Amino acid sequence: MATTTATPPAPTPASVTIATHSGTFHADEALAIAMLKRLPAYANATVVRTRNPAVYNAADIVVDVGGVYDPARHRYDHHQREFTDTYSSDHAVRLSSAGLVYKHFGPQVVAQILGWPATHPMLPTIVLKLYNDLIQTYDAIDNGVSMIPAALGKPAYHDTTTIGRRVERLNPRWNQPYTDAILDAQFVKAVALCGEEFAERVDYYGNCWLPGLDLVKQAMQDRRAVDPSGRVVLFHQSVPWKSHIYDLEQQEGLTDADAILYVLYPGGADPNGEWRVQAVAHRHDSFASRKPLPEAWRGVRDDAVAALTGVPDAFFVHASGFMAGCKSKAGALAMVKRALAAPVA
Repeated sequence: MATTTATPPAPTPASVTIATHSGTFHADEALAIAMLKRLPAYANATVVRTRNPAVYNAADIVVDVGGVYDPARHRYDHHQREFTDTYSSDHAVRLSSAGLVYKHFGPQVVAQILGWPATHPMLPTIVLKLYNDLIQTYDAIDNGVSMIPAALGKPAYHDTTTIGRRVERLNPRWNQPYTDAILDAQFVKAVALCGEEFAERVDYYGNCWLPGLDLVKQAMQDRRAVDPSGRVVLFHQSVPWKSHIYDLEQQEGLTDADAILYVLYPGGADPNGEWRVQAVAHRHDSFASRKPLPEAWRGVRDDAVAALTGVPDAFFVHASGFMAGCKSKAGALAMVKRALAAPVA
C-alpha cells in the first residue's frame, strides 16, 4: 500500500516557477514537470532550467536539482547521498524526481485527468497501479536499476523503445548544434512526450482496465461451469484480463497446481463468430505459457489442424502454442478440453 504524504498548499497560479537543471535532460524530470502542469495550480507555471542555486532557490518548486528533498518547501531532488526513499515500504526501487512528484501529487493528478473527486473509492487503486506499472520504471531507469539481475546474465535482446531511450534521443546528438536554447526547446518536447504517455495510461487504467475488473471477477467465479477443473476462464467479450487474472489468483490463494491455464474469448465483435483459445503466461510480463497448446498442433492451420485436434472448425494454432483459433465457441471449448487432457510437452 502506498504511503499517504501531505503536500503543502500550492502557490497562486500567477506566481509559480518550476525549476529543474539545465543541460542534458532525462525522462524523470520531464515526467515530473508534465505531471505538475496537469494541475490547475501549476498549469501556467514558468519552467526554468538552471544549475544556478540563486535561481532555483528562488523558485516555487524545484525538481531534480538542488540536493534537497523537503516537500514542505516543494524541493524534490533525489541525488543526495543520504536519500533512500521508496514509494512505500512495499517497494524497493529508490525514487527519482518522477517518483517523488508522483508520491506527493499523484492522487491529485490522476483525479484531475479522470475527472474524479479526490474521495473516489477506486482512486487509490488506480494510483498504486500506475506507480507499479509506469512510474516505477522511470525511477528504476534513472537510478540505474537493471530489470535483469546480473546473476541471470545478459538479456536475449535490447529494447530501445522505452520512454527513457526516447527521451534520451531528444537530446542533441554529439555532432549537432548544442546550445542551452536548443536543449531547452528539446526539453519542452520531452515534457510533452512524457505527459502524453502518462495521461494516456491514466485514461486506460481509469476507463478501460478498471471497468473490466468486475467482468473478470465474474468470469473467475463462473469458471467451474466452463470446466470442472476450474482452470479455464471464459469471457463473452474482449476484456483486459491479464493483470486482473494474476491479482485475483493471488487473492484466492491459487497455487501452481490450480492456477488458470487457458482463457477463451471471442475473436472479434461478434460472439457468434471466431473464438480464441489463449494459454496463460507464467506472469503478466512473460511470453512463456504455463501449459502451451500441444506441440503437435503448433504452427498447423486449416484442415490439418482440424484433423490433429479433432475439432472440425479449428483453423490455426500459433507456432509457440500460446494461441489458437476456432470458428465457434463450441469449437474453442472442445479444443481447450483436449488441451487440458494432453500431457505437458
